[in-house]
Amino acid sequence: MSDSTLARELALLVERLHQAPDSGQTAAEVVDYARQQLGADHAGITLIKGGGQLQTVVPTDPIVEELDRLQNQLGEGPCHDSAYEGETFVSQDLAADSRWPLWAPRAVSLGIGSALGAALVDKTGERRLGSLNLFWQQPRVFSSDELAFAHLLTRHAALALVASLTVEGLNLALDGRKRIGQAQGILMERHGLDEDQAFAVLKRYSQDHNIKLRELAEQLVQDRQLPRNGSVSRRHNGSIDRDESAGAEPVAL
Repeated sequence: MSDSTLARELALLVERLHQAPDSGQTAAEVVDYARQQLGADHAGITLIKGGGQLQTVVPTDPIVEELDRLQNQLGEGPCHDSAYEGETFVSQDLAADSRWPLWAPRAVSLGIGSALGAALVDKTGERRLGSLNLFWQQPRVFSSDELAFAHLLTRHAALALVASLTVEGLNLALDGRKRIGQAQGILMERHGLDEDQAFAVLKRYSQDHNIKLRELAEQLVQDRQLPRNGSVSRRHNGSIDRDESAGAEPVAL
């Protein structure tokens, strides 16, 4: 692919990335494009979540999740190291690679011959988002142009992901404030409190039961009552799940 063709394709990709409706679709666009351009058999993205935990997103196949799970469990591997160290790690032949003595043999046993972990780092180079992970069934030689392409792609991908995650975080914060206001209104109506007293009740309940204020407000609005034992759980889709055993608890002023 010529430089001019690559530039045009990347420009179109960047446009699609910034038009994606959420971070999941942004990540999926990156994975699909990288897999096609580099002819990978399997691909996915590893994101660094709160507490430094790694999470696999938009894997093309279940084997990607297993490869990442093993890297997390064993504490080594090209994608694990790329995410944490903010660098690109490539293995042309995993069967002969001694850098990951625990993970590499397991990957080979799963039918993987070579791998590339390209770091996702923001434009300042200070925030490590994770890694773009590509796997091939056979050993292969990576050209300098391919590695340069992977680096260029991940820079664009990181910028798009930061933008998408920032917007989602702002929307979540706005929604959280809205829910807290609704929860305050419920307490004010039921118990004759003013706005400050209602917020104080929510804050105290949140601290006493170790529940995030936003989650507590969500459940109060949903169930019209505070959970009996401070029990708030999540559904897999990220929404609040009701504890069916929870009953009403008097509001203590």
